[in-house]
Amino acid sequence: MARFIKNNSLSIIFLALFLVSIVGQFVTGMKEYNKEREEAGQASVQAAQYITSGHFIEATFENWESEFLQMALFVWLTIFLYQKGSSESKKGEGEEEVDREPSASRPGAPWPVRKGGWVLAVYKHSLTIVLLLLFAGSFLLHLYGSLKDENEQLISQGKPRESLGAFIGDSRFWFESFQNWQSEFLSVFAIIVLSIFLRQKGSPQSKPVDAPHAETGE
Repeated sequence: MARFIKNNSLSIIFLALFLVSIVGQFVTGMKEYNKEREEAGQASVQAAQYITSGHFIEATFENWESEFLQMALFVWLTIFLYQKGSSESKKGEGEEEVDREPSASRPGAPWPVRKGGWVLAVYKHSLTIVLLLLFAGSFLLHLYGSLKDENEQLISQGKPRESLGAFIGDSRFWFESFQNWQSEFLSVFAIIVLSIFLRQKGSPQSKPVDAPHAETGE
């Protein structure tokens, strides 16, 4: 068990941080939602009702959407775009280990590599594909939650519901998306540029402390 925890400690910690954060979002989000409902003269909701509300669904998936979008773009763009001196970039000259064609004879090669054919063709791009699918799913759930929240507010005001076709062109939905997208793209820009000049001893996201600024990451 100790060995398992050590070998998977990074993912375990981030999963734990995610669970703590999503619970914190749920608890504080429900309090905020009920406060808004009370101010509007409506009854408070319980946890089972809140988790299916547009308020919770929209708030959750608009953030997931932006995360998966920036990760998918980052993985894909680093195939052929470069930043001299950044630990997040390939060197830009010559082929690197990640560029070589997979070999089924390599010890421990994953099953899709040994299978070959279309399975291997898909597997070679599977990280980007899955991240894009996660983005698409989160985008649709964000749209669903945002529309549901909008209609919940309209109904409480005695106004007609808004259709999906009308809402998808609404400024509210795209404001929610762009305010998250811009922060994700800024954070990626920051790590790309800051890793040229700054270091963190022991982190694979950083170059060696004594590496020249112009040296690109390995």
